[in-house]
Amino acid sequence: MASSATAPNSLSFFSSSLFLSSSHKIPKTYISVAKPSSGRVSKPLSVAAQLATLPIFSFEGERVGETYLDLKTAPEETARAVVHRAIVNDLQNKRRGTASTLTRGEVRGGGIKPYAQKKTGNARRGSQRTPLRPGGGVVFGPKPRDWSIKINRKEKRLAISTAISSAASSEGGAIVVEEFGDRFEKPKTKDFLAAMKRWGLDPKEKAMFLMIDVEENVAKSGRNIGTLRMLTPRTLNLFDILNSDKLVLTPAAVEFLNARYGVDSEIGEEDEDDAEGAEEPAE
Repeated sequence: MASSATAPNSLSFFSSSLFLSSSHKIPKTYISVAKPSSGRVSKPLSVAAQLATLPIFSFEGERVGETYLDLKTAPEETARAVVHRAIVNDLQNKRRGTASTLTRGEVRGGGIKPYAQKKTGNARRGSQRTPLRPGGGVVFGPKPRDWSIKINRKEKRLAISTAISSAASSEGGAIVVEEFGDRFEKPKTKDFLAAMKRWGLDPKEKAMFLMIDVEENVAKSGRNIGTLRMLTPRTLNLFDILNSDKLVLTPAAVEFLNARYGVDSEIGEEDEDDAEGAEEPAE
């Protein structure tokens, strides 16, 4: 007996609505971007535009209107691969690659033969620093290396916009809250938790707030909430988007996303360099 599938609320990589088939999906508009001719016939780069409507809540929790996100997304058949490449790139580029072990030739000592070759009843041994003995060298252990991998700027930006669009298109996955930076006169976690409950957010679920500027009182009020992440355009990254259950935006953040990742966004090479640096998460 067939059952109707519902779009999941989670923004995780494996349950995002963009990567799972659903019977009710928002119509997409596919745009073919032709690459410059280089003497050979190349397949056009296919980009989808997905429109999502988000509710706007006041600080008191009342619904006061709606807004929209119109972002570029990867086609459904390639979206999973694009996002996977980008998240692997982020995670591998964070690795320091400083792990190092000593081989039997680098371990101190072991230059003398521990006992005679024959007539001892023991297995023959030429050094105490053999990998078979405690304190000996390590066989095929890690050595310092560069784990970083390259990804094209446009592909990385497309992965971020695809993940955000997937979160926005899922039911209850993203909301917009009016600017509330000046509503906190002093840092108080209790007041921030109360505001989250008014917006329909469960403090036990992972939530990501995207704001243009994070006021000091707001940052201090929410820093003790372990499931909360407060990001700005400078610290926006793919891992936190996929690792969140809810996405909370401000009206200014929505305008930023539509301007940078929207269908009509026009960013030059210099702006792409700035954007690439801005999308790296702050350590």
